[in-house]
Amino acid sequence: MAGTKTEKIRQKELRAPDTFQKVGVEASDWLAQRQKLIGIAAGVLILGGLGVGIANEVSKSGEEKASQALGQALTVLERPVEGVEPAQPGDTQTPFKTVQERDEALVTSLTDFRKEHGGTRSATTAALTLGKAQFRLGKFPEAQAAFADFLKTAPENEPLRAGALEGEGYALEAQQKYDEAIKSFDQMDKAGGGEFLPGMGAYHKGRMLILQDKKEEAAQVLSKVSTDHPNTAAARLSSERLAVLASEGVKVPAPAQPAAATGQDAG
Repeated sequence: MAGTKTEKIRQKELRAPDTFQKVGVEASDWLAQRQKLIGIAAGVLILGGLGVGIANEVSKSGEEKASQALGQALTVLERPVEGVEPAQPGDTQTPFKTVQERDEALVTSLTDFRKEHGGTRSATTAALTLGKAQFRLGKFPEAQAAFADFLKTAPENEPLRAGALEGEGYALEAQQKYDEAIKSFDQMDKAGGGEFLPGMGAYHKGRMLILQDKKEEAAQVLSKVSTDHPNTAAARLSSERLAVLASEGVKVPAPAQPAAATGQDAG
């Protein structure tokens, strides 16, 4: 019975609009905020008088065209879906029959865009949205490749990296590549990613250990989340997992107590 409950939790998570999907929605904002910096960065890296100016303008022009093309590619998301998103007054586009049909159209649109504008920041951004759509369609190897491409080309300090790592981990999990998924999830906390993500990497690692039937090790990992990341979504989810493990007879470590403040700290 408990095993069935655990499996239901896992299946619910795979179907739900999880963290990496939430973060991915921010991709368009990321592009708009960073677009003006792209040409400057390109110019700084290329030395030499007139060459700097020419290279800068070419880079800016290419990025602006790619940005406009990405916006056009994403108009697929503006089309309503029958029974899900009713058409609004003034809509002229034929609604999609299903969400799956819209995701298929989105994959086609973004794949074509990335082929035409490869090497641009917009193409990197599109990889994140593409990976999400492929994941929803059950195309897990393709989703894994898209997330990996985003991670390969996005800057190390890019806040969306945490969401991409989570997406990559989910895609690997869906292929039952649990050890590889743990490697992706392990990198999430280092990547940051906003107030919703702290501790989520450790939480997901605990889930993978449960799926590998390493439940005592999972309990050790999950029990630290509330201590290391109190009052977070990861802490709440970890507590729920620990309750399931406890109901199965797994020994759950007692929560670690916060370190007592020293006299110096108190002063």
